[in-house]
Amino acid sequence: MDTPGNLFVIAAPSGTGKSSLVRALLELDAQLDVSISHTTRAPRGQEQDGREYWFIPEDEFRALIAQNAFFEWAEVHGNLYGTSRTAIEARLREGADVVLEIDWQGALQIKELFPHAVLMFILPPSWPELRQRLTRRGEDSEAVIAKRMANAANEVQQAHRFDFVIINAHFDTALFDLKAVVHAQRLKYAAQRRNRSGVFEALALPPSTV
Repeated sequence: MDTPGNLFVIAAPSGTGKSSLVRALLELDAQLDVSISHTTRAPRGQEQDGREYWFIPEDEFRALIAQNAFFEWAEVHGNLYGTSRTAIEARLREGADVVLEIDWQGALQIKELFPHAVLMFILPPSWPELRQRLTRRGEDSEAVIAKRMANAANEVQQAHRFDFVIINAHFDTALFDLKAVVHAQRLKYAAQRRNRSGVFEALALPPSTV
């Protein structure tokens, strides 16, 4: 599917700081839209329905699967997560740049359906630091933290399948790296020719070949 808008897909193990980075990126870049995923898990902390996620029962989620309503879906930590197909495609056709904050399984599914999607994986600087971040959140028991650490060990092995890898050792540096990827994508020949067509026509430049 070729669309005027760019699709940025960001994945990371739990506790890496992905959600905080995405929120900061959206505050800095008014051209970015975030896609809100559906999930069967319960809200955590101050999360609100329709802001962080659409929180729905499992039977409703599985009905949406049967309707082919999701761009991708996966089971993560025993809960189901999915991304609305129609919502994303509509925003991309309108020329919006859309950010998806999902797990690595969903990211790779989207890459198959949308080859031009830009995949970014966020890594923690070390295992001890990741454990400290999970502990500081104060949301999970020690057993849950241990499970998240075990899952993270498997998840980071998928980083090589992504287009870009960002290490969140220092928040401001990681945020700068995210912005750099987004900006670079917008400067690609095909994107510039599409968005600045008047300049390209005046210079008699050919269509993109990639």
